[in-house]
Amino acid sequence: MTRIISKKTLIAAKPPSATDFTVADYLLTRLKQLNVTDIFQIPGDYVRHFTQALEHFPGINTIGAINELDAAYAADAYARTRGLAAVSLQFGVSTFSALNAIAGAWVERSPIVVISATPGADMRDLTDMYQVLFHHSTGDLDADRRVYQNVTVKAVTLSTNVGADEQIDELLIDAITYMRPVYIACYKEVWGQPCPRPSKTTLKPRVVRSPGLALRNAVDQAWSQITAAKSPLIVAGVEVLRFSLEDLLQAVIDASGFLYTTTTLGKSVLDEKGDKFIGTYSDVASIDSVRNIVAASDCVLALGAIITDDYLALVETKYADMVLSGTAGVRAGYFKYGEVTLRDFMEALLEKFKASKSHPIKAKAPPPPKYPEPWASNSDSVYTSDPQVITYNRFFQHTMKFLQDQNLLKDIVMTYGVSSAMYVATNCCGLFQGSFVASAAWQCIGFETGAAAGAQLGSGKRAWTVAGDGGFMMICQSLSTLARNRLNAVIFVMSNQVYAIEQVYVDITAFEPNPNRPFDAFDILPKWDYVALAKAFGAEGMRVRTVGELKAALPGIARVKDKPVLVEVVIPKKDLPQQMYRLGSE
Repeated sequence: MTRIISKKTLIAAKPPSATDFTVADYLLTRLKQLNVTDIFQIPGDYVRHFTQALEHFPGINTIGAINELDAAYAADAYARTRGLAAVSLQFGVSTFSALNAIAGAWVERSPIVVISATPGADMRDLTDMYQVLFHHSTGDLDADRRVYQNVTVKAVTLSTNVGADEQIDELLIDAITYMRPVYIACYKEVWGQPCPRPSKTTLKPRVVRSPGLALRNAVDQAWSQITAAKSPLIVAGVEVLRFSLEDLLQAVIDASGFLYTTTTLGKSVLDEKGDKFIGTYSDVASIDSVRNIVAASDCVLALGAIITDDYLALVETKYADMVLSGTAGVRAGYFKYGEVTLRDFMEALLEKFKASKSHPIKAKAPPPPKYPEPWASNSDSVYTSDPQVITYNRFFQHTMKFLQDQNLLKDIVMTYGVSSAMYVATNCCGLFQGSFVASAAWQCIGFETGAAAGAQLGSGKRAWTVAGDGGFMMICQSLSTLARNRLNAVIFVMSNQVYAIEQVYVDITAFEPNPNRPFDAFDILPKWDYVALAKAFGAEGMRVRTVGELKAALPGIARVKDKPVLVEVVIPKKDLPQQMYRLGSE
């Protein structure tokens, strides 16, 4: 990974004296202690005391974003790969613009500190006396906080520096305890007011323990279902990764001998290796062997999984046979235990497995499909006659082989918004832990490109992003943020000039090779010159039209070190990968 070196890393800032250590400095110090070394920012006059402190704060880099969604998507991916993130936004116009991204972080358990500032005490007096409407305000100066209450575990506005240190600590502890966003604003003058220095002790998450009897009841009920099963299966979800329970999950798998799969959101919760991992389960988009094993299971042990409507078929057929444990508590069959935590449940279950006199299940996962599978059998048969036509599945067939052959999977982090590509990508095998970042529950088109900067900065690995052209058009300015910071992320744009995934769910018959059945007008996209756009933003740009051109381009893409690469991948408008066909027909 290559990135720009800001002037503050070249010129050491003088440590602030005891009299000029501010509320902003306090928050920044605490964030640095929590390993936040990059903060994404949109400037603004209300929040200037914070942004000026950030500009000169040693050890934290300012990542100036192009717009609010760019900044917040990047912060979301940074939090997923680093454990915590922060984004600084202007009051009203910025916070409202970023709301969609923070909502996604709330749904998908990504802890972001949203930082802002409001009109100060002087402005509020003028409003009271003269009914002045200050810029960026709806007229309700508490509107931002109240809106963010819906998508954060805590939202506060500080009107004074008195007690600010304690409130900041509580806010950050909430973020890392619940692994969800928090919101903090100050009256505009407060960020620049004096504040005591924090202790050198890093803040820790609160230890939340389950009530003893509830935990015992939950484990006993779950154990009765588990021991009665002949073909149990673990479904691992993203909360395992968020709460750093990967080692505990691996211990449960080892002690039980159970096969396991992951949800799309939880993909790469563990390294995808060993003889217990069957592949990622994404309903009918999954490969055949995964679908068959899930269908045959008679006890589904879901650990840290967020069950979305992508898994309705699973819930409808396996409800009574499911044991679910996550942030919402435990459900074992029809019995619910809302206060039982994921960690406590997994630890207690592990002890059960270790103490059990019966031998662990010896089942082995089938080997991953042998290249060129699963891609070849999932390509649209309309295009199989010409092997040079790039389809979704052929794109993954050749790029995954390149990454595996060159031993590059360990060096990349994949980012996806909701798109046909995301569902095809769930068929990938061999990914490393934490290397798959997707908007798979909130399902936001465009997330993938905005997330690239945060994923790369947070993980230290190269962002490998696959976007639909509709999603890329929504957030294309993020390419400029990547170029500005000399991040060598690669953005593949699957260019078919339609919102393909939307058309699938509106009317899938539009993909039939019938010239008299066009796409709906609202799903047609304009034609862009992506190579010219890349040049304008300071990125490397290229276009590939055939499988041969794609294979020839990959080695050169891998060598780029100091700028992003935008690759237009030209695919047929009516290419419908069979993964999406099955989902759309379900």
